[in-house]
Parts: sequence; structure tokens; C-alpha cells
Amino acid sequence: MPRVSLPQLRTSSQSVKDAAELFRSSLEGLGLSQKTVKAYWAAIKSFVSLVGEERPVSSITVKDYMEWLSRLRSGKRQQSTIHYYSVFVRRFLKWLGIEEVPTVPSSKRGYSGTLSWEEVERMLNSSRDLVDLLCVSMMAESGLRASELLSLRVGDVDVNSGVVRVVGKYGKQRVVVLGPASRAALSEYLSIVRKSARDRLIDISYQALYKRIKRLAERAGLDPASVRPHILRHTFATEALRRGMSLSALQRLLGHSDLKVTQLYLHLTSEDVRREYERVFLAPPAQVGQWQDWRRR
Repeated sequence: MPRVSLPQLRTSSQSVKDAAELFRSSLEGLGLSQKTVKAYWAAIKSFVSLVGEERPVSSITVKDYMEWLSRLRSGKRQQSTIHYYSVFVRRFLKWLGIEEVPTVPSSKRGYSGTLSWEEVERMLNSSRDLVDLLCVSMMAESGLRASELLSLRVGDVDVNSGVVRVVGKYGKQRVVVLGPASRAALSEYLSIVRKSARDRLIDISYQALYKRIKRLAERAGLDPASVRPHILRHTFATEALRRGMSLSALQRLLGHSDLKVTQLYLHLTSEDVRREYERVFLAPPAQVGQWQDWRRR
């Protein structure tokens, strides 16, 4: 989440609605992405709707904030959503000059499983067209988020060198590397589909991508309920660690600002470590008998 540093609002005589509009304009002036500004605005609009648009800024207190949080919780929102909403509104209130506003702890982070590489290959083999093949291969082999994949332009991709320029969360740019399936699919795709460098590489919506992944999972004999686009990014991360990639290299490929976020994937490989330990060190029955014989000496 990008840090927001704005000079404090100098006047408290205006309405909360006007102050909120000014705050949004200030965020846009900082160069934050439309997606980030939209996230801030959703949270702030929720707060403003509770306290009242025409209420003067000078009358807003921490109590209003706490009542708003209580309303969010009663509305059955997810804990993660409440956490981020509280962060955004807290920054808005700090800009208004209201200090010591508590934030809501985030829920315990984790990842809800991955696919095996054999399952990824089954999905690739179940592809009905090159778009299917590109979607699965580029997310599973490069760790792209669905939003990053769908925002790629043809000019962002260099098939010859095997790299892609990506604009990730909060407008941060990075370079990812294409895998063998991605390179082969891209070469064929670009030779058939004539596009300019400014055209979107894969011109479909997220909903269309979501449906494609679900259908591919079903065709591959997987449970569609447990397969969604983002699970391919998780699969890339855990597979990279299993194959020996360093955390620092994986962090750069995934576009994580904090290494602690990348480390969250380590727990998904701990089961592999346990199985490997048991294979190497837990003795089969015959050896157990030899150990018991040794103890009797």
C-alpha cells in the first residue's frame, strides 16, 4: 500500500463532503493510480454517508469513526475489507487534523492452496485456443496477477528476450520472465493476431478470464470451485521456491515491496519438507528392527 503524505487541511470550516472531494483531488495530484484512488474513495464515501455530507469538519471526532467501524462490522464485511477501509479513513481523518485514530488489525494472512505443476500442465493441455493457453501459462510461469495480465500491451512483451514489462499494484513497474509455454504461445499468437504495440495483448474482461479458468479446470478434471485466476500466481510462487529460487529473486518477480509478504509462501512448501524428511529419515520396518536390535546390545 503506497504511503500518502499530504499537508494537513488548513481550514476546518468546510463541510465533510467538500473536504472529501478535496482529499480525492489531492490523491490524484500525487499521481496515485486510479485503482488506488478508487479504493480510498469507496472507504471515505462510506464514512461520509454515516456522519453526514454537510456536517462541518470541525465537528468530526474519533467517536464518529468508531461508530462507523461498528456499522461496517454489523454489515458483514470481510475483516480484510474493514482493515483497509479503516486505514484509508484514518489517513483522511489525520489529514483533517484528527490524531490518534485507531486502525483495525488485519486478519491473519495466508494463501488458500495451490495447484501441482502436473495440474497446471493438465490445464494447459485442456486449452481450447491460444487465449486459454496464454492466460494459464503467463500467470503460472511468471506469477502475473490477473489485472496485470489483462492490462499488458503488445509493446510490453519482448518474445525474443523472454521478458515482459509489468505495471503492478500502485503503479509500480517491474520485469518478469516468460516461461517456455508462454514464449511458444506468444510467438504463435502474435503471428496470427495482428496488433499494434499500443493494443492490449489479451483483450478480455476479468469476468471472461475468470470463466475461462473455471472451464479449463473442469476440462482438466479439477474442482472448478477451488481454481480461480489468482491461484496460478500462488502456484508460481510455491513452485519457484520448490525448485530452489531465492526469496529475494521471487520477491522481485512478484513485485512485493516487503520480503515478509513473499515469505508467506514458505508455509506452503513446509509440507514438502516434512514429506522429504519422512522419506529420508523415517526408517522402514526392517531398519526399525535393526535399531531395536542395537538397543538390546
